[in-house]
Amino acid sequence: PTIDYVVTKFPRFPFDKFTTANRSLATQMKATGEVMSIGRTFEESLLKSIRSLENKVNHLELKSLKNKTLDELMDFISLHTDERIFASGEAFRKGVNVDDIYMLTKIDRFFLEKLVNIVKFEDELINNKLSIDVLKRAKKMGFADSYIAGVWQMTELEVYELRKANNIYPVYKIIDTCAAEYDAYVPYFYSTYESLNESIRTDKKKIVVLGSGPIRIGQGVEFDYTTVHAIWAIREAGYEAIIINNNPETVSTDYTVSDKLYFEPLTFEDVMNIIDYEKPEGVVVALGGQTAINLASRLDKVGVRIFGSSAKSIDLAEDRKLFEEAMEEINIPMPKGFGVFSVEEAIDAANTIGYPVLVRPSFVLGGRMMHIVYDQEVLVEKVTEAVQFDSEHPVLVDKYVAGQECEVDAICDGTDVFIPGIMEHI
Repeated sequence: PTIDYVVTKFPRFPFDKFTTANRSLATQMKATGEVMSIGRTFEESLLKSIRSLENKVNHLELKSLKNKTLDELMDFISLHTDERIFASGEAFRKGVNVDDIYMLTKIDRFFLEKLVNIVKFEDELINNKLSIDVLKRAKKMGFADSYIAGVWQMTELEVYELRKANNIYPVYKIIDTCAAEYDAYVPYFYSTYESLNESIRTDKKKIVVLGSGPIRIGQGVEFDYTTVHAIWAIREAGYEAIIINNNPETVSTDYTVSDKLYFEPLTFEDVMNIIDYEKPEGVVVALGGQTAINLASRLDKVGVRIFGSSAKSIDLAEDRKLFEEAMEEINIPMPKGFGVFSVEEAIDAANTIGYPVLVRPSFVLGGRMMHIVYDQEVLVEKVTEAVQFDSEHPVLVDKYVAGQECEVDAICDGTDVFIPGIMEHI
């Protein structure tokens, strides 16, 4: 087949939820899902897949590996964990050659040399701050705006505005399902930084639905189901329906479901690039699980219209402190609790409330980082983890109350409320 693109699949492991689990990889299945990315080069495709993982990593590097010595890195690489590729990149930064990593891992030298290309270009980025030429080359290689912002000591929004000011936008290429033997327009696209745009923009009014990204604990098939049904409803209402998602194991990434499928990372940068090009009426974020919800506030701030649950409503439900204040305002009783941003504040809160306490970060699904804590030692450990995960939103420390729990699903159109189910947790 005549193929002019590179596809990379990257497993999504749940070790961010199970932090004490054995990360060594062998024949036992430990991934909960995967992401897929597409680019013109392996470097571009790999870096797009890394930022699709949604584990707060936007490049071939992990902060936890930065301070390791070379010997420690080489020992770490030999363990065959999910972080080995990141450790290999760090080893290349410290001067290790391709053969050394090849002998240790047996990863083909072709791929190792591509990692070296990424690491080498990092130096160009560091040494040429605000160079538009270097910025163009960085984007062509797949470097994220957020990573460039960190290197150049800017905000991601400033890098995005710098690109806009210099007309540095991606174009969108078609996945050629006929291997260039026949002309075929398939509405299945990926971005790259070249000149010819193969995505044909129509004059029809459009609505974008954000998918849920990689399957992980607490975020699975239900979001794919609702995304697909939303697309059907949008098309039935006469709009052009566009999906952005990066999970190859979902119905929403079947290009026959929507009018257009953009197989892209679900980050502010990648979503805004598509919005800037397609100019939709608005975006639906409420059906894409935590992935899409986490984008709502930033999209709202730059003027993107949010359909369905607004960014303000999402914040009210997701931000533990705001939710607590809302409950107080309408006189719904809650266990005593405090929103905290530091370990010291958490200790004071727990001492005021009395143990046991329930520790919960904001903006998470599936019980991630939620713990019942009975003493200060464990409290310090769990709050430290939660604050490192998200320092922008409060961690809620509540009085833990034993009892019965029920869950109510409710849909409101502004006037009427439909309750499809009530479930008791045993």
